[in-house]
Amino acid sequence: MKSWIAFWNILRKDTRAYYFKPPNISWGLLFPLAWTGMFFIKSGSGLESLLSLLPGVVAISVLFGTTSMLAVTITFEKKSRSFERLLLAPIPLELLMLAKTSGAILFGAANAFVPIVMAAFLADLSGVAWSAVLPAILLIAIASTFMGLFIAVSVSEVFEAQTFSNFFRFPMIFLCGLFFPIEKLPVFLKPVSYVLPLTYGADILHGAFNGVQRMPYLLDFSMLLAFCAILFLISLRNIRRSWIA
Repeated sequence: MKSWIAFWNILRKDTRAYYFKPPNISWGLLFPLAWTGMFFIKSGSGLESLLSLLPGVVAISVLFGTTSMLAVTITFEKKSRSFERLLLAPIPLELLMLAKTSGAILFGAANAFVPIVMAAFLADLSGVAWSAVLPAILLIAIASTFMGLFIAVSVSEVFEAQTFSNFFRFPMIFLCGLFFPIEKLPVFLKPVSYVLPLTYGADILHGAFNGVQRMPYLLDFSMLLAFCAILFLISLRNIRRSWIA
């Protein structure tokens, strides 16, 4: 019970200190709005193109929201040495890191619904498979957050974390089938697509919104869960090696 009380207090502190700040709230609103408007205007094909663009915009909103926040929170606390003091808390390291990442997961998932709410005023979403969309958004947020955690614990400066994040984020936009079908990629790039977690999240979203899916849901969800576990375990190993060992 004491561990879960500590979990709640860490989450509440991070939410108040980082996520409820006006710049972060505006980022969570304006960034999805800008991406939605950019691709909608670029397509120039009217409202019928909105559903084809929505999965990519939703995934990008989650990806950038989660990784950007972790790059700031964890790296800033490492630099101020408050992260090292936090590691002394008498709770399991796994629960401690879940507490530090839960805020980013919730923030990223909330970002996903900004373009969805906007699209609801412009298009008919009655045919969307929400039973697949909602868990997909959550798993994409978890996988992206744990990727951000891995990046944040591997560098020492905020600008390094942002640069390292972009090394993963921008290739994923083009290689994961968000806006360009994987089938149209060069042959040597196709294998890269299938070792990126967002490929499987994007496939679920495309299937749920448009009925266009390359892989079965079971495979997509299984791969997302596997990426979540792998990224979290690697991050824990790096933390133990750098600060606890």
